Amino acid sequence: MKFRYQARNKEGELQAGIVEAANQENAANILTSHDLFILSLENAEKEGVFEKISKSFRKVNPQDLTVFTRQFATLLDAEIPLDDSLRALNRQTKNPYLKEAIFDLSNDVNSGLALSQAMERRSDIFSEFYISIVRTAELTGQLGESLNFLADYLEKDLNNRNRIKNAMIYPALVIVLFLIVAGVMVTVVFPQLKPIFEESGTSLPAFTSFLLSTGDFLREWWYAILIVILLFVLLFREYFKTPEGKAVSQEIIFHLPVLGNLYKKIYITRFVSATSILIKGGVPIAQAIEIAAHNTDSAVYEEILVEAANNVRRGEALSSSLSRHEEYFPPLVSQMMAIGESTGRLQELLMKIFDFYSREVDDLISNLVELIQPILMVIIGGFVGLLFASVLMPIYNLSQVIQ
Repeated sequence: MKFRYQARNKEGELQAGIVEAANQENAANILTSHDLFILSLENAEKEGVFEKISKSFRKVNPQDLTVFTRQFATLLDAEIPLDDSLRALNRQTKNPYLKEAIFDLSNDVNSGLALSQAMERRSDIFSEFYISIVRTAELTGQLGESLNFLADYLEKDLNNRNRIKNAMIYPALVIVLFLIVAGVMVTVVFPQLKPIFEESGTSLPAFTSFLLSTGDFLREWWYAILIVILLFVLLFREYFKTPEGKAVSQEIIFHLPVLGNLYKKIYITRFVSATSILIKGGVPIAQAIEIAAHNTDSAVYEEILVEAANNVRRGEALSSSLSRHEEYFPPLVSQMMAIGESTGRLQELLMKIFDFYSREVDDLISNLVELIQPILMVIIGGFVGLLFASVLMPIYNLSQVIQ
């Protein structure tokens, strides 16, 4: 059997990979014999359908994690000991999976592990970015302050996500209702009128004929259409979970009007804010860029930034590396980074970029909310007009024939 592991060596360096063994216990023994401290060890064999479904429900949503971080920071600011803070958070947390994770953190801390090491053992909940912030805070002794920075970051990011989702709820609801009404018209109403039109002998408009044929097809093959749609949804869902699929879907979004520009600016704000926080915490620049890259939640930006981190390790300036990707990082970003690098104020300039693009994101989301409703009403109104015209025009032609 194959087991996926994360571990640290004697020097504290993080290692990850696959180890083959008869069972999990033997795999742990193999790793321990190589002087590795095991952080996580799990079966790497292909998961079954039931395991995938079960795992999909065992998630901690961003809001719960944000609330946990803010409460944790508040307790530490009040100078409550770490273990007592974790026990208090465990008692008041409602999410069962986060509650379980906090209980594990408390046990690991009591057994002598650092908080960051305990969080590494629950990497299913705490991201690499989150753990890095905690690790650097432990070295500087400013855990409470760093958690406050982290809570601010998570709250801002969550707010942007929620605003975009809320902006999409109304149009999605209107489109779904329109499709339901159109489906009823095509499959129920139009077939009732079809015999009347056929008996009249009048020629039907092309759009009316198309809708009548579509209605007949839907009524006869609805079950097959439903199966095909479900299969396509499942296939696309699985495909878009792969690195290639994520990159393709994001490239499509990036080329959409308004939305493409919005998402680019959101990913830039995530990157610069995360990098700034990590650099302020004492993380080396190249490592901070790499960690922030994984935190962007974008396969496209992650690839560009990992490449930039490797270039920085080879001695190239970050601004120079990003300037080659103007489609994703506007010249303003690389120019301000160049100023920060030349003056030794990179962390400060990154925060200025964050402030600038945060305002841009806020304005774009506000404009999106204001523009999407009238645009949607015009589009839906046009389709509704076509539906009614496809019925009224043949009726009008029929009345002319009768006269």
